[in-house]
Amino acid sequence: MSRPSHRKRGERACLQARSEAQVRLPGGALHGVQHIMFTDRRIERHQLPYYLRVFNSITDKPVGFLGNVSADGLMLISQLPMMIGADFQLRLKVPARDGSQQIIDFSACCVWCHEDATPLHYDAGFILRRAPAEFGELVLALKQYFSFQPLPASA
Repeated sequence: MSRPSHRKRGERACLQARSEAQVRLPGGALHGVQHIMFTDRRIERHQLPYYLRVFNSITDKPVGFLGNVSADGLMLISQLPMMIGADFQLRLKVPARDGSQQIIDFSACCVWCHEDATPLHYDAGFILRRAPAEFGELVLALKQYFSFQPLPASA
């Protein structure tokens, strides 16, 4: 049995693409005479309207922004490198729909830090040491918000 040629695999990969532009083969050629255009979004897009700031919970001064979060930790994006192995007392101020803020204080240890792709910014990974139940609720809410849900079918 012969292996599919590189071109066949490339064509198959291009046909499987789900972009909102014409499908082009490697090298820029259009696939045959077909012009494939995807205009209908099949999943709902979610974007945060702003960055969630992370604060030092002792001084209440900002230390950076939340890059990502899980039940076990988070990634912080900051303008200063974080000390690896150090414990930090951190705070999130989560906006509520009524305009108030929910304060979530927690303790986390920095396990890695490196320069971000953005000049003069650093990414730091933290593992949670101590966090209230509200932290887990925030993680679940963000996970649900950013999950890809099919859009309802139009009538």
